[in-house]
Amino acid sequence: MKAAVLKRFGSPLEIEQVEDPVLGTGEVIVDIVAAGVLSYANEVFSGERKYLLELPVIPGTSGVGRVSALGPDATHLAIGDWVFCDPTVRSRDNALAPDITLQGLSARGPGGLKLQQYFRHGSFAQRMRMPTENAKPIGVIDPDDAARWCALGTLLVPYGGFLAAQLQPGETVLVSGATGRFGSAAVAVALAMGAAAVVAPGRNEVMLAELQRRFGGRVHPVRLSGNHRDDTERMKRAAPGPIDCVLDIMPPSVTTDVVRSAVMTVRPYGRVVLMGGVGMLGGPGLDLPYPWIMRDCITIHGVWMCPPTATVKMVGLIRGGLLDLAQFEPTCFDLDNANEAVTHAAANNQPFKMTVIRP
Repeated sequence: MKAAVLKRFGSPLEIEQVEDPVLGTGEVIVDIVAAGVLSYANEVFSGERKYLLELPVIPGTSGVGRVSALGPDATHLAIGDWVFCDPTVRSRDNALAPDITLQGLSARGPGGLKLQQYFRHGSFAQRMRMPTENAKPIGVIDPDDAARWCALGTLLVPYGGFLAAQLQPGETVLVSGATGRFGSAAVAVALAMGAAAVVAPGRNEVMLAELQRRFGGRVHPVRLSGNHRDDTERMKRAAPGPIDCVLDIMPPSVTTDVVRSAVMTVRPYGRVVLMGGVGMLGGPGLDLPYPWIMRDCITIHGVWMCPPTATVKMVGLIRGGLLDLAQFEPTCFDLDNANEAVTHAAANNQPFKMTVIRP
């Protein structure tokens, strides 16, 4: 099969013929129809992000395709089923604290690296092998719509955070990082889950206005001033009532002061979800007041990706008309132009824009 292979950090992907994946028990093989390209894929492939990723590797996190081979333990999937390829691979021998690897992207710790060495290759290829449980059925779709279904790879990240916080219909949410790719998706997801209001802070006034244009009066934009204490009060005043849940999904380049100013808006007995990359490049930690957390009974969730059941529920939101994939605009490249796709993704990382490889 044809694949894009990363052989050395800092070198372009090499498009070449590689061996087809071989099916094992507890696994499926999917013919990839569309694979999303992360806006920061160039930073991973250059080595700048220093992700735990053994080379050579076929990169690519998640994808949409059709099942072409099944192991003997699959009881519901069938050949030809349309599936979303969930990249969050968990070890099966520790239900309490499984090791995790993001297939085709990164691993966490020695256990995650061991898992990656087996479930190594991602979706920048004509076919992909993965654990049976990671092939998530999405129902029948038009092949021309497969690129838009790659938006699941973005939407499922904040959805995992809101599931952890047990977001309820009618609640008020603040999304820290609302003008970014994942943050804008978080706004869409919170509204689809029934949030009465979403406070959307940021400095990008154009994107703040765009969020309000797309989603209407339930979005309450706040332009950040850079004075963190004042910004906390401005965010509180923008909300129509107490803020029940804060989700932070800021990138690594942001300082912890920005995160703290958003976190401190949450009401007593409220919930905070930390999903961003802040601190991954070093620097001080998130200095939150112990007495405030304790006396106000604040719950803080650290969440990486989403639980295994999230895709099924997300597909339900989409099929039910609560979340519209037409919001997302894909630009497609064929596999031979994978390097151009990576460059395009970095230069066009605006919210609701997607770069997709179609093998």
